[in-house]
Amino acid sequence: MDRLGSRCPLPGSLRPSVLTCLLILTASFVSYPMLRTLSLQLHSAVTGSYVSGTYSVVFVNCPNEQIAREIARAILDKKLAASVNILPKASSLYFWNGEIEEATEILLLIKTKTSKVHVLSGYIRLVHPFEIPEVFSLPVDQGDVRYFKWLEEGMEED
Repeated sequence: MDRLGSRCPLPGSLRPSVLTCLLILTASFVSYPMLRTLSLQLHSAVTGSYVSGTYSVVFVNCPNEQIAREIARAILDKKLAASVNILPKASSLYFWNGEIEEATEILLLIKTKTSKVHVLSGYIRLVHPFEIPEVFSLPVDQGDVRYFKWLEEGMEED
């Protein structure tokens, strides 16, 4: 009985090792996105290959070409992307306030690192004139490794 009591803590008390494990698990969970990004970059650098999902294409609709160009230039200036295509005259039909609306919009195709999508989306929400701008991304599954290297270089901080 004495041996069992020495190995098992009293009810309601935690051993220091349990607290340490909980702390390590919490830190691992919080740092996972950063560690994953770093490991993907290291893998790509060592192998010279592309890891699926490292880059994304972000889609954003704009009300006119002037606003589209302003947003595109600002994104590039801030190194949030390496390339932006401006596609003219996308016809859009959508529900707004319970009604079907129709508009001609300009579509931005933004090529960026997946790790920058969250910051890019936040920036677009700040500068976009729409109350709820259309901002969504799709990870890039495959592509030319040389192009991805060029994207990487285009987003390097000076």
